[in-house]
Amino acid sequence: MKKSEAIFGVLRIPVDALAVFAALLLAYRLRQMNIDLVPGIQLLDPATTLPDLPDYLSLFVMPGILGFLFFAATLKMYVLLSTRSAWNEVGKLLIASFLWLVAVIAWYFLVKKQLFYSRMLLVHCAFLIALFGMVGRVSVLLLQRAFLHCGIGVRSVISIGGQSIVKAAKATLTRDIRYNYLGHFSTLTELKNLRKTQEIDMVLQTDPDPKNSTTNMLIEYCRSEHIHYAFLPPVLAENPHQLRTDRLGLVPMLSFSPTPLDGWGRILKRVIDILGSLVLLIVLSPILVLLVMLALIFQGYPIFYISRRTGDPSRNTIPVLKFRTMIKNADKKKAALKSKSHRSDGPLFKMKNDPRVTALGRIYRRFSLDELPQLLNVLVGHMSLVGPRPHLPDEVDRYTSYERRVFAVKPGITGLAQVSGRSDLVFKEEVRLDLKYIEEWSPFLDLWILWRTIFAVLRKNGAD
Repeated sequence: MKKSEAIFGVLRIPVDALAVFAALLLAYRLRQMNIDLVPGIQLLDPATTLPDLPDYLSLFVMPGILGFLFFAATLKMYVLLSTRSAWNEVGKLLIASFLWLVAVIAWYFLVKKQLFYSRMLLVHCAFLIALFGMVGRVSVLLLQRAFLHCGIGVRSVISIGGQSIVKAAKATLTRDIRYNYLGHFSTLTELKNLRKTQEIDMVLQTDPDPKNSTTNMLIEYCRSEHIHYAFLPPVLAENPHQLRTDRLGLVPMLSFSPTPLDGWGRILKRVIDILGSLVLLIVLSPILVLLVMLALIFQGYPIFYISRRTGDPSRNTIPVLKFRTMIKNADKKKAALKSKSHRSDGPLFKMKNDPRVTALGRIYRRFSLDELPQLLNVLVGHMSLVGPRPHLPDEVDRYTSYERRVFAVKPGITGLAQVSGRSDLVFKEEVRLDLKYIEEWSPFLDLWILWRTIFAVLRKNGAD
């Protein structure tokens, strides 16, 4: 490890602590002065709600700093890496700020059995922690990158072994400012000769074979020369988003995970789904009541249509709730219309100007209003806000093993495929986008897709 890596890794801790300290003090001062960053709120006299500054510092600020550092460490924000994406830094910082806010509320409500000094003070604290933390983190990141551009902290790397994936490794290493790629070598002798004249920090083997004595000799040489050794077998290079490291007892192990939506990722997504669906159901309740009344007036009963869709790898079905947009007994007429499907590229049935759709149903479908009841599916856990769309069992029966990978996560109301073309995409492209979402999932990808969904609906982007 380079000294600069350790220095900048440790530097993030006092920078975060200083950011939280400044945020909590500024929030206190704003509340003292009755200044509100959220307009339209009637604030009470701060003298009746705020503690004295010494008590505030000892009872809240110091524990608050330690609490934030704990959450940041839990999210691996102090890993000693040379550089990382600014979006990665900001994303984890926002998550840590949110967890800190939830922890403070839970502590006062569940443990101390009382409300916080001031709800507006708490809102200001969380907002300013995120703001100051981003400024601090980005500043450290820019400073670190400036050092790297000057050659300080850059790792000299060579690749050695077969030629199968050298081009991919070379392209990555030459783009990354953390590394100075010295070239590719075929033998250990060439590496030893280069070592005499050039400092080497890391050796990347592209075709390791534990049964090959050359591989063992290379590893032993790197150990004796204190050179970092890494390997990149072709099968892992083709699946970078699915690789995870673990141990089986004392034996190191590499395994594939189909999605980051595992462990805490799955829990976080479920929390977002519950809160998001609950808030949307409350906010949209007047619209939902209006849609029910219109359906009752113009179409009569039944108002809702329940479709059994495949929802998990075991091919269990879930009840997907929608406003009815077709005539009664429309499913019985589907077989006669299958020959008119405009989707001949896959197992899905899609038909433009479907004669079974009612006049009101076309309006509902135009703005995807028929899918709003699926918020109830999300709330009870059948679906997620974002994910691959659920498909009919008879369609799933014709899926290939590759296409069945979309069942690694819960189906969603919207997804990456929907905001990229909705029903206009060919089936293979839809599957590719769904798998891309599954392999690269993050909370921010979900938020981006939800944001894009609004514009996709308004542009009637592929709605059917």
